Amino acid sequence: MKPNSLPTETIEKFPALQEKYEIHNYGSAIEILTQAYPQEWDEICHLLNDFVIYESEIIKGGGNESDIPKKIANFLTPRQWQETKLSADLVVRQKKRNSKEEEQFIIKDYMVGYNIDHLKNKVAFDVEWNSKDQTFDRDLSAFRAFHENGIISCGIILTRSVELNDIFHDLEIMKKYGASTTQMGKLLPRVKARRQGGCPLLIIGIKSPCVIRASDVDNS
Repeated sequence: MKPNSLPTETIEKFPALQEKYEIHNYGSAIEILTQAYPQEWDEICHLLNDFVIYESEIIKGGGNESDIPKKIANFLTPRQWQETKLSADLVVRQKKRNSKEEEQFIIKDYMVGYNIDHLKNKVAFDVEWNSKDQTFDRDLSAFRAFHENGIISCGIILTRSVELNDIFHDLEIMKKYGASTTQMGKLLPRVKARRQGGCPLLIIGIKSPCVIRASDVDNS
């Protein structure tokens, strides 16, 4: 399997995925998913295979609170993928040399606010359709924290491929989907800089074949 391609068996079962999505595989995330978490991987593939975006949903906008992330949640939530938040206190122990006594104190809220949109078993899945691009820093920090604490084995981020800009320009709505919003061009440099730490990560970009244009509906 090529580094940034899908396994042959996945393509055979879900042939639409290769055309509809841009794939970037870091830290052998696909290998981990297919071998250790086949049920979770199968559910994600089913979601992506059937996933479409209507032109009306793009025009409507609404950032990451738009209908597009909600459609994904409506698929995953009944299948026991749950939003999960991680926080922790830090216990510090101090023992002086040649002393039998040990001092202990707690730093409250040492780790606060790490949130993942969808978590099942040890697979994390976040959707970033149209938020400020700094949201990627939050996501990658969360994946790193969850992974370092043994809560997840790998993460998945679904975002926009840069090629969708052609559709946005065509619809004259590029202002809603500007350069400083969550899209592949803003995510990949962060991942290549390893802001996710050692967490294996699968990056999936939504490409234009996912979009159903109004003209396609009218001609059907």
